[in-house]
This record gives sequence, structure tokens and C-alpha cells, in this order.
Amino acid sequence: MLEGIVRAKQDRLNLGSGAFTVLPVLLHGDAAFAGQGVVAETLQQSQLRGYRTGGTIHIVINNQVGFTTAPSSSRSSVYSTDVARMIQAPIFHVNGDDPEACVRVAELAYEFRQAFHKDVVVDMVCYRRRGHNEGDDPSMTQPLMYRLIEAKRSVRKLYTEALVGRGDISLEDAESALRDYQSQLERVFVESRDAKAAPGYRETESGDEGTDAEGHGGLGKPAAQVQDQPAAPVAPTETAISEATLRRIGDAFVAVPEGFTVHPKLQQLLDRRAAMVREGGIDWGMGELIALGSLLVDGTPVRLSGQDSRRGTFVQRHAVLVDRTTADEWAPLRHLDDGQAKLWIYDSLLSEYAAMGFEYGYSVERPDALVLWEAQFGDFADGAQTIVDEFVSSSEQKWGQRSSVVLLLPHGYEGQGPDHSSARIERYLQLCAQDNMTVAYPSTPASHFHLLRRQAYARPRRPLIVFTPKSMLRLKAASSAPQDFTTGTFRPVIADPGALDAAAVTRVLLCSGKVVYDLEAERSKRADTQTAIVRVEQLYPVPGAEAAQAVAAYPGAELVWVQDEPRNQGAWPFMALNLPEALAEHGEHRPLRVVSRKPSASPATGSHKKHEVEQAELVAAAFDR
Repeated sequence: MLEGIVRAKQDRLNLGSGAFTVLPVLLHGDAAFAGQGVVAETLQQSQLRGYRTGGTIHIVINNQVGFTTAPSSSRSSVYSTDVARMIQAPIFHVNGDDPEACVRVAELAYEFRQAFHKDVVVDMVCYRRRGHNEGDDPSMTQPLMYRLIEAKRSVRKLYTEALVGRGDISLEDAESALRDYQSQLERVFVESRDAKAAPGYRETESGDEGTDAEGHGGLGKPAAQVQDQPAAPVAPTETAISEATLRRIGDAFVAVPEGFTVHPKLQQLLDRRAAMVREGGIDWGMGELIALGSLLVDGTPVRLSGQDSRRGTFVQRHAVLVDRTTADEWAPLRHLDDGQAKLWIYDSLLSEYAAMGFEYGYSVERPDALVLWEAQFGDFADGAQTIVDEFVSSSEQKWGQRSSVVLLLPHGYEGQGPDHSSARIERYLQLCAQDNMTVAYPSTPASHFHLLRRQAYARPRRPLIVFTPKSMLRLKAASSAPQDFTTGTFRPVIADPGALDAAAVTRVLLCSGKVVYDLEAERSKRADTQTAIVRVEQLYPVPGAEAAQAVAAYPGAELVWVQDEPRNQGAWPFMALNLPEALAEHGEHRPLRVVSRKPSASPATGSHKKHEVEQAELVAAAFDR
């Protein structure tokens, strides 16, 4: 997170790739530095083009105990800092009892960082006199160490004696300095307490410029967060774009730079993209690129990173092309307009925890940008569950810290086994409350397009979780027409577009994502005119008003939630608890039942044949009377 915030600050300053004028400083415990995998992941990304910040100074407060765990139980390496050797970072071991040595090492570390723009580690070997809190007694588990610690005098006393012994100061000077320091602490404490109790107190006392403004001495919000506090929620601006902008983005993919050799397998794709924006059939990859490109033209910076994100895990995006002869790179969306905003798109290291945390931090500092992190498969995000739980889902409620980070999580049941079918929709919905984030499962490229543009402009900012497709990426039925991008906006619920006799409809199927197309194909095959299919594009906040309006057209029909996922997974556990209540608030009191796979410990079967049988049974159950 710190690295993402620092990179965002540096990008805002925009002083060039070699100007690293914001310095990240990280404080670690020795047990955490050795034991937490995120440390290794963050070190590993420190010199990568998409993540470098010009070097971080890591200060390890090495008190030689991880709460009650001794070094012999907390690491296999000799030093707690040995993990930093993998990137050949210099590691300075310094005695915490020697303040002057600590200062010299800190200066040396800073000079190294400034000269070489690489990480550097200061291992300050010291001790913790108290336990994990003031009432804890660490001698219960570390009797030998704490027998030594109890016999030691404090660093202040040792250093005072050294200064007095050298004749640098007198004992009276030392006592006077201590009294002055203590009085300053007491004065500031009283002033802070009284200031907060005063009428009309504002957390940001010096105005709305934020704590990182020059001369600001408070502990309020930083500038990027202050700027993100509208007096009232701000509705997003129009998400549709002009036909001229749409065509400009399509044409960018055939404006190949002179001398650039396009891979022969990609030339047809580029030609199709230019044709799509005029003739129709806009697929998912192009719809997403239109969203990003139009934001750039509007002046909104875009940063996208993830595992294989430039090409796309499923060979669908090709936002950055590589010259087949020279390996030079060309990103068509960077050449739309002379005054356009910046596009940053990177293939990340194979990390989730550190990589997602970086993008979350970047988004915190850049309210002006659309920041996206993409998982190779949706369940890869499981490796970053700490970031989702501690920050993405709850930072606004805990600290008032806002982020608009977008998580793109591929999800879809196509019979490819349990490991990469599910992005665990149920986990994200379980975290939803107090409008803390938006969770969506769009069914068309145009819906995804409007969703991303709405996210870029919505205030106050909140994270967005998008379950993105796999087989739908190339499904013709899932393509969009050009007018879907030049008109309309994001619709949380899409009513059945078919010309059904509402009075004859006896069942309404509510569903999201890929299963929509399976159900529509089955309805067409059966020539069923008694079943309506309503798409729920947004899962949270629950679109009660929109859903109630869509089903109200069929007053005599039963309501059925249909999903690919097992009953204990997917959206159903959340919808079963929340959708009926949301519908009831708008006068719709019909019960809701589910059609799904049976409850399962595994996300999906490992047998493709069994998957096909399950899918056929599921689709049949949705229509059989």
C-alpha cells in the first residue's frame, strides 16, 4: 500500500522516470520481516517498471522476539533480514543502544537510496522492555532474555552518561533537556485535547488542502482524501460517448506506426476492431478498451495491472502489441488525442497480496484516475484476501479512507475444473454492507463499458468488484452494438427485451453473467413463451427498485434465482437474505426460490462430462413445470 501511494504521488508530480522525489520508509518487526510473505513479494516488485518507487528504506526494529516467539521458532535464516538478500539490497546491522551509530547508518542508507534508487535495509538490533502491551509479562516465555533486559539501563540513560562522560554536555543540561521534552509533550497533548473539544472543530485545521500540503502540521486527511469528500453524493456524468470518439478508438488499432511489424495472427483482430465500431459485434475485449480509451480522451488517467493484463489471460485484450521483429511495444490507446490523459498498463509479477495492495494504495492517492487490478483467474485473488478484508471492503468505515480500485476477476463455469471456475462471488457479497463497495457481474461488453465509466466519475469513491467472463469473451450472442456505447448508461437490472405476453408469463428467471445465455438458448430451443429472463447486472448494492420494476411487468409469475454455482456459493446465499427484503421495500412480496447446482465443498466438478450433465439439469430445472 505504501509503495502504491508513493508511486501515485510520483506520477502526479510527473517529473520524469528518473525523479524519485517521494521517499517511502517502512518500519518492520523482525519476526514480520522474516515471516510475512508480502515482504518478499514487495521486495521482488521493487525494481519492476510498473512498481518502482526509486528505493525504499526498510527499518527493522529487531527486538528479537515476535510477541512470545523466539528467533529459533520464527525463521530458518541466520538474520531476520536475509530475505532482502534476494534482491542484493544492502543490509546494515546496527546496535540500537548506540544512537549515534543509528544516525550514521540512517544517513548512509539514505545516501545509498538517492545514489542507486534501490531498496536498503537497516536492521536495528535492540530489545523490547515491555511485552505486547503494558500489562503483559514477556518473562513468562522468555525468562533468560528478560533477565538480561531487566538488568539493562535505558538507552537514554546510557547515552546521557556517554555524553556527560565525554564532556559534551553537563548533567544539568541533560536534566533540563528531559524536563523540556516532557513539558512539550504535555503541552501538545493538552492543546490537542482542548482543540478537539472546541466548537466548530475541523479535522483539517489549516483548510482543505490536506496534511501533505506545505506548512500543514495536523493529523487530518491527506490532500487526495480531502478532495474526495463531496458534501453530498455526486451522480456520475453521462457514461455514453460520441460516435466520433467511438470511431477514433476503433481506428487507433489500425493506425500502425511506420516500421512496426504486427504479428500475423493479430492483424485480423485489429482490422475487426476498426470494423466493429461501425458495423457492430463489439466483443468484450474491445468494449473494455473503448471504456478505457474514452476515459483517456476525457482526461481521466487509467492504470491497469495484473497477470498477463497487456495481452489478456484469454488472448482477448491486446492493449499493448509487441513488434514481431524488434520486440518494440505499441499501445494504440496512448495515441488517441494530443491532450489525452496517461495510460499505464503493466504485466505484474505473479503476486496477488503485494500487487493488489499496491493498486489499492495507488487508488487511495489518485482520486482522478481509474485504477484496475486484474487476476489471471478470479480465484487467484484468494491470495490477496487480507487486502480485500482489511482495506478494500472496510477502509472507509474504519478510517474514512476512500479508494475506487477496481478488481477484475474472471469467473465462469465452463467445465474446466474446480480451480479456475469460481471467483468466489459469495465471499465478496458476504463483506458487503453500508454501501461499502459495488459488486457487479455484467452480461455484455456495453454494460461493462458503462460500469467502468460510471466508476471513474462516481463520488464518493468506493471500490468496484467486477466478475468478468471467459467463454463469453468470444460469444457472438454476448456482443454489443455501437449504439449501446453512444446512448444509455449502466443499468443494474436489464429487463427481458423479448416481446412476451406479460399475462402469459408464469415464471421470471433472475440471473447474472454467463448463465443468461444458456437460459436464452434453452428458451429459444423450447419456444417457451411463458418464461421471462431478467438480468441482474449489479449484485450490490442490491438493486431492489430496478428489480421490482422489472418483475412487476409479470404479476402472475413466480420468481426464481438461477445461477451456475452450487447453492452454498455464488450470489444466492446473499440474495436469499437480501433480495426479497429489497423487493418488499418497493411493494413486491412474492417469494424467491433458487435453481442451482447442489451444495458443494468444491467450487466445481473436475469432470467435464459431469459438468455437462449438471449444466443440462440446471437449465432444464429452470424451465420445467
